[in-house]
Amino acid sequence: MAEGGLLLLGLDPGLQATGWGVIEAQGTRLRHVSDGTIRSKRGKDISARLLEISGALREILERLRPNEIAMESSFFHLDANAALKLGKVCGVCLLTAGEAGVPVREYAPNLVKSSVVGYGHADKQQVRHMVARLLAGVAGDSEHASDALAVAICHAQHRPLERAKKAARAAMSTVAR
Repeated sequence: MAEGGLLLLGLDPGLQATGWGVIEAQGTRLRHVSDGTIRSKRGKDISARLLEISGALREILERLRPNEIAMESSFFHLDANAALKLGKVCGVCLLTAGEAGVPVREYAPNLVKSSVVGYGHADKQQVRHMVARLLAGVAGDSEHASDALAVAICHAQHRPLERAKKAARAAMSTVAR
């Protein structure tokens, strides 16, 4: 559990490998908590693989109790079948988070890269390098976990802006009455 900060779970969804990473955000200070990769077994039908992902994510949510989840949004692939599978994994992640009552915010891959590296078309090695710098040497247990930590970092950077926008909209609606 966080010591006064928020625990943020980042997710990098994928059918073969779903990366996850938890950071604690206290103001602008970020601290690595845990990370890993959920791997589903090839050869099983997709429903069994989605159940594996959901079960593993449920266990992570119960064990680490994050306050919020940030997830890399699915994007268009050249391969429609891959895009469909990724959409199913994203749906399972959203459903599992909803069942646990943890709010989810989605971020486009280019925004995640831009937030962490400063360049929206950065490669995975650049992202991993910056994650290690921002989280004091932690690079994640895989490129998927490193990407998930990058999503969590992106969320930590953008959530104050989102809260400010929400407060401004509320103030404007009050003035408009």
